[in-house]
Amino acid sequence: MTTWLLAGGGTAGHVNPLLAVADAIMRRRPDDEIVVVGTQEGLESRLVPARGYELLPIPRLPFPRRPDRAALAFAPAFRETVAGLSRTITERGVDAVVGFGGYAAAPAYLAARRARVPLVLHEANAKPGMANRLGGRLTEFVGVAFEGTPLPHAQLVGMPLRAEIETLDRVATRPEALAHFDLDPDRPVLLATGGSLGARRINSTVLASAPRILDAGWSILHLVGGRAEVSDPGLPHYRMLEYSDRMELALAAADFAVSRAGAATVSELTALGIPALYVPYPVGNGEQRFNARGVVSAGGSLLIEDARFLPDYVTRELLPILLDGGRVAAMGDAAASTGSRDGADRMVDLVLRAAR
Repeated sequence: MTTWLLAGGGTAGHVNPLLAVADAIMRRRPDDEIVVVGTQEGLESRLVPARGYELLPIPRLPFPRRPDRAALAFAPAFRETVAGLSRTITERGVDAVVGFGGYAAAPAYLAARRARVPLVLHEANAKPGMANRLGGRLTEFVGVAFEGTPLPHAQLVGMPLRAEIETLDRVATRPEALAHFDLDPDRPVLLATGGSLGARRINSTVLASAPRILDAGWSILHLVGGRAEVSDPGLPHYRMLEYSDRMELALAAADFAVSRAGAATVSELTALGIPALYVPYPVGNGEQRFNARGVVSAGGSLLIEDARFLPDYVTRELLPILLDGGRVAAMGDAAASTGSRDGADRMVDLVLRAAR
């Protein structure tokens, strides 16, 4: 039996790839043991135990950005956490540490080096986070979701996807999906989503542009998120939901998407061959723009800055595409050429190579 310690968390962008790899390991090696290091504040505190894996909680230790009192307390707390994880690795007989970035990852990376066990990384974003920039200096086994990710020894493995996305047959599932959302089977579907919390710009522009999109013969499935400030206009062929717990059905229904460009979103849409207009999140380190770079270059999507995604842009740029079925189909083929569905298995291959 091999024991794996998986580290990462905080957001879905870290937790979902971690769980996809954990599941892929257990499918191939059901007698192995998986332990997950995370925090009590992140999504992993709920999702990891719900999936049946043991969670070893550690303190949430964000890297200090300025020399203040919190920075003085950070160093001893960080050292103590690394030492504790190193002891755990030794006592539990961990054979390798696999990290996915986030607050829980950096201490696990240094603990792996201290305990002298193999370390493997997965970086989901085209622009790496701080923890994986640190971890990338400690190992030759680095899997990335996007070509050109600037980490030493980066190997393209793709994004580890949820099983329901990895195995989705969009054609076979489409009738069920359209029925689930009460959409007309004779009209193509535009999926608009800004993630679980929503995106104010996407919501306002899609809502303002809805009559023109509907007049073009499309239906709209609009997932507005939990903090939406819009109301359902009650238009025919327009479905507004706060969120969907059957996202695989939303993707099976979609013929075109308008969305943010998070790593998981781009990876799922390209894996399924869904053309898109990406509106990257305008705050942060700009990684969303880099996530979409490959599929934009391939002709499978468009990208527009958040401030420029206005109803006039929809009329001038997006509607002519939606009215051209041949172009939509060609964009879907181009998107599929940049995506992959086997990221979890390719990452497990890398993990097994490191352990050997």
